[in-house]
Amino acid sequence: MKVLVTGGAGFIGSHLMRCLKAHGDEPVALDNLSSGRRENLEEGMELIEMDVRDERLAGVVATGQYDAIVHLAGQTLVSYSLEDPAFDADSNILGIVRVLEAARQSGVKRVVFSSTAAAYGDVPERDLPIKEAHRLAPMSFYGLSKVTAERYLELYHECFGLDYVVLRFANVYGERQGDGGEGGVISIFARNVAEGNEITIFGDGEQTRDFIYAGDIAEGVAAALTTTQANVVYNLSTQTQTSLRELVDVLSNVAGRRIIPKYGPERPGDIYKSSLSNARARRGLGWKPAVSLEEGLRRTYAYFLKKADAS
Repeated sequence: MKVLVTGGAGFIGSHLMRCLKAHGDEPVALDNLSSGRRENLEEGMELIEMDVRDERLAGVVATGQYDAIVHLAGQTLVSYSLEDPAFDADSNILGIVRVLEAARQSGVKRVVFSSTAAAYGDVPERDLPIKEAHRLAPMSFYGLSKVTAERYLELYHECFGLDYVVLRFANVYGERQGDGGEGGVISIFARNVAEGNEITIFGDGEQTRDFIYAGDIAEGVAAALTTTQANVVYNLSTQTQTSLRELVDVLSNVAGRRIIPKYGPERPGDIYKSSLSNARARRGLGWKPAVSLEEGLRRTYAYFLKKADAS
């Protein structure tokens, strides 16, 4: 299968490119390199340097004769979406429209879209783990733009017959992650520990997240490309709550030394407890997470340690 991966030189995209290649597919990355990096891709992987909002996208997709598109590109920072809602909307809403139009005009069979747990907003602890049918109540323009993109996918299917799969990611972490975006706390902690710096927990440390390794996300996306149960929304998660205190304990084991964090004030707008149900993905995609938090942290820490040693 020939697959165009928008944002393919980014954090999750680079994991997906490797995964698809290992599955025998032909992945091609399309990235404007605003946050992605050429060096994130393995030698020989094709990269088209272009923004998804570029009017030339439809021609590129038509020329490439792709079977499917995985749309990962976009603005991913909750905080930035609150600072600049117009840019967030331009990137995430116009971006999905350009991708869907290119797919429709070029005969692409399926679009797989990366959505987010931020679509749900702050969910009461009694409703955890969150199921896909839960009411959507985003608390940021980032979450809102992702929900809006999901609606575009539904309508393109209804109006034009274009198949889609929406994947709502939990807190993704792994090698090649920057310091921002969902799951960014792990990359911040791992980098600082690797560089010998202190780490700070904002709040009491009992807030929880559903941390999922990027390689598991990539396998879930690969499954979404071939599932017969398309035109559906799936959570990709571990369905496990890990507190920040617990995260520091696991990182201490991985680093081989005791890490004592500093504590700062709770940040306004932060969700306190979070976990997504993955039961539907297990059934509909035949997928389940395979990498434990300790193993995923070991790989992530080793990556940042290597970068610290090289600098």
